[in-house]
Amino acid sequence: MIRTIYFLVLSTFTILASPPNIIVILVDDLGYSDLSSYGSPDIQTPHIDSLAKQGLKFTNFYANCPVCSPTRAALLSGKYPELVGVPGVIRTHSEDSWGYLQPSSQLLPSFLSKSNYHTALIGKWHLGLNPEAHPNKKGFQHFHGFLGDMMDDYYHHRRWNQNLMRLNRETITSKGHATDLFTDWTIQYLESQKSSPNPFFLYLAYNAPHTPIQPPQDWLEKIQQREPKISKKRAVLAALIEHMDHNIGRVISTLKNNKQWENTLVIFTSDNGGQLNVGATCGPHRGGKQDMYEGGLKVPTIATWPGIIKPNTSTDLVTISMDLFPTILEIANQSIPQKIDGLSILPFLKNEEQELPRRDLFFTRREGNLRYMGESSWAMRRGPWKLVKNSPMAPWELFNLTKDPLEKTDLKKTHPKEYRQLTQAMRAHIQRGGSIPWQSTDPK
Repeated sequence: MIRTIYFLVLSTFTILASPPNIIVILVDDLGYSDLSSYGSPDIQTPHIDSLAKQGLKFTNFYANCPVCSPTRAALLSGKYPELVGVPGVIRTHSEDSWGYLQPSSQLLPSFLSKSNYHTALIGKWHLGLNPEAHPNKKGFQHFHGFLGDMMDDYYHHRRWNQNLMRLNRETITSKGHATDLFTDWTIQYLESQKSSPNPFFLYLAYNAPHTPIQPPQDWLEKIQQREPKISKKRAVLAALIEHMDHNIGRVISTLKNNKQWENTLVIFTSDNGGQLNVGATCGPHRGGKQDMYEGGLKVPTIATWPGIIKPNTSTDLVTISMDLFPTILEIANQSIPQKIDGLSILPFLKNEEQELPRRDLFFTRREGNLRYMGESSWAMRRGPWKLVKNSPMAPWELFNLTKDPLEKTDLKKTHPKEYRQLTQAMRAHIQRGGSIPWQSTDPK
């Protein structure tokens, strides 16, 4: 019933006459409060903040997972990540890899090309090293970036001594900090598109501020001079974030200089919360990266679209990474596949009245090593209620986020009715995801 209502509502919206350029900037492991526009007292991010001043700031935006690969799969497919075979992190070594992007999955760029968009990915892929998962195979006409998960060094661009930097399918060797390189390549791409009669879709995925926390030395010195009381750990992370912000400013300047800015939607978000043990802060939330608590799932998110999105606004609308898929398709005048889980928020971006249908949000994370042993962590949200199993060995917990935003008081014994209702829905979702293979069936 919810899906039917959703499509009836969509049919009333006005088709956009001239689809804009679209840029999704996805950063890696950014803590909810590690931008000055989200309350950081010691990190200055004027360029990302400028997006918030000129657009819409989300205060209730969830990543689809508290770790990397699943959120990327959800953003690009519009589905819960386990439903495209990515319940956990895809890694270089098969014995510690917990996902396999379905070869049959259709990702966002494949749909956008039908609307004459040129599609590009610059930066981190992290959805598989196998040939059938290559970005060019999944709809990106242009790929310039890193195929793997984390870099062991921001300057040498290797993972386990493998060079995973590519220009489309060609292995390349480049000199410089990865954040600078991804920005240089973005500027080159924007220059190449400024005379095109067709719009572009750019998925710009920075590795920063993921570990190793390795900013350029001059950026670290700048932070230490400005913030004399800051700890060394926090200073290094702050420098990496401010360096990234500077590079996002370069992208914004290029768009404006090329006269592309006025017809471009920019969406900024993170794949999950910040990593606490390297100095990240996740705001007034419990936990951080890897946790199913709010600090692992809530992420800073901003949308800017000159002339369409009202400047300097904010919303507490509950949204999630996979909602970007149908939103972008609707902007591109593409029909939205029925078998997805995300919901378009285009009317809301256009400052129109929109009430999303009631829905549950589910979160899955499968993981290995001695702590997890290939088992899963889970969470779901229904209105103010949050059901959490923060690790395979932890008990299920029930929280009321309205009354207990820090998730301190487990209510499953005092609210058995709500606990039964949520666990029943959670079991159904687990069964749904369990029908999709997350390992390659290739004997090789």
